[in-house]
Amino acid sequence: MDWITRLNQALAYIEEHLDGKIELEQAAKLAYCSTYHFQRMFTYLAGIPLSEYIRRRRMTRAALDLQNGAKVLDVALKYGYESPTAFNRAFRGIHGVSPSNAKEPGVPLRSFPPISFVITIKGEVELNYRMEQKDAFRIVGMSAPLEKEIEKNFQTVPELWNKAASKGMLQKLIPLMNGQPSGVLGVCACGEKEDWRYWIAVASDLPAGDFASYTVPAFTWAIFPGTGPMPGAIQELEKRVATEWLPTSGYEFADGPDMEVYLTPDPKNATFEVWIPVRKASEVR
Repeated sequence: MDWITRLNQALAYIEEHLDGKIELEQAAKLAYCSTYHFQRMFTYLAGIPLSEYIRRRRMTRAALDLQNGAKVLDVALKYGYESPTAFNRAFRGIHGVSPSNAKEPGVPLRSFPPISFVITIKGEVELNYRMEQKDAFRIVGMSAPLEKEIEKNFQTVPELWNKAASKGMLQKLIPLMNGQPSGVLGVCACGEKEDWRYWIAVASDLPAGDFASYTVPAFTWAIFPGTGPMPGAIQELEKRVATEWLPTSGYEFADGPDMEVYLTPDPKNATFEVWIPVRKASEVR
């Protein structure tokens, strides 16, 4: 069974539970990857965050229920909204009208069908990479907690980088760097059995001082070099890794941290690497 089939099984689970509680951990388990990587993979393939897809599907179903005569409060509760106000806001965000107006004949509504994935391999532009086996290593730096729904972190990560720059933290970090990978690291430590945090750090075995430390576990890493203006260049590379390289590589995402390694300081023309923890697909059970 290939990974795209497993991903579609996860989507089938979500579809079956639109009118109940959707456990992201269970969906990710069906996709044979971590919750973090499942959400990232979905966003890269679908072009929208997973939570937004779920919201669209629920509001599509809700509109049909309302047109079939269901009460607004009953529909709100059915799709997980404890207050009519929150349901009204979500419904308007999708359909542009209130739930009560949706009951009226002739009111235009929007329908978002279920997504299923197929692979279309492009490959017209080369994608350079290398594989490395690396023992566990220590990083020191500053971190911030992350939410389990990854799109909620779109403000957290930039704010941490701004804080690091404005308070001179990067200048204090760089002298501590004495390990590999060599560069300023952006680490998403989002394993299934740990509290999710984002780190700005360097590889180091020196005393952490004013900083905190974290041990990156041993993994096989797929490493992809890139250049270009930030953050667009690195986001595009990560998307290509997930949608072009991974499907035909014989590897799967492993349950470990993603790393961005920044080799030069100029954000307008950065040199960087993307490190992805992987395992052979044959090891997936």
